[in-house]
Amino acid sequence: MQALAFDSKVAFLTLLKKEIVRFRKVAFHTIAAPVISSLLYLVVFSAAVGSRVTMPGSTDYLQFLVPGLVMMAVLQNAFANVSSSFVQSKISGTLAFILMPPMTGGLIAGAYILSSVLRGLIVGACVLIATALVAPVDVAHLGWIAVFAAIGSTVMASLGLVAAIWADRYEEMGVIQNFFIMPLTFLAGVFYSTESLPGIWQDIARINPLFYLIDGFRGGFIGHFESDPRVSLLVAVPFAAACVLFCAYLINKGYKIRS
Repeated sequence: MQALAFDSKVAFLTLLKKEIVRFRKVAFHTIAAPVISSLLYLVVFSAAVGSRVTMPGSTDYLQFLVPGLVMMAVLQNAFANVSSSFVQSKISGTLAFILMPPMTGGLIAGAYILSSVLRGLIVGACVLIATALVAPVDVAHLGWIAVFAAIGSTVMASLGLVAAIWADRYEEMGVIQNFFIMPLTFLAGVFYSTESLPGIWQDIARINPLFYLIDGFRGGFIGHFESDPRVSLLVAVPFAAACVLFCAYLINKGYKIRS
């Protein structure tokens, strides 16, 4: 039993290292490109609408925008990392070698999710550093920033793994990213405050679960929350745990990954 536990631990760490090395070797695409995209968003929106938008309280628009861009980068890259890697392994046939070691579905899912969380947080940190050169931001509640960044990246990495397990082709992953993930991210209040929307549109915007992750993260910077962060956590933490467990369940069952 001890040897089996040791082998499982080594296999887990090896898979985790493999996934980290994978995105590190193409850092220009996986890290630099999202940073450049976020800087372009910052320049365009600050120049086009920055002086025309009135934010709640005394918050400057750029101070409002930067945390949203950072969290958007965290969420999108956590999802993209695991989804692209797992689908590539399925298509190339190398997934069989990952399933061979004596690892449970929980360990396999954990390695993929943890590496994707790491990429999301690295990209987010790089975006924050790059945008801070243009629009420095204050930190009001560091704890909320760390908590929502960790939970948000875990949720999106888990959803990315679920989508990758389901998808059989890159085109199917493209549909999920372009028609579900990207709209949900863009409409989660990244570029605007939902408090400025008419009543019915406020209610519609707050159906989006990503709104609460972005709002909690942004509130940690600017000190203003559009929704109670404690309530958001009560929903987000169980949801993140359920997503991780569901990934482990699908891998243990061999859903669409074992012939």
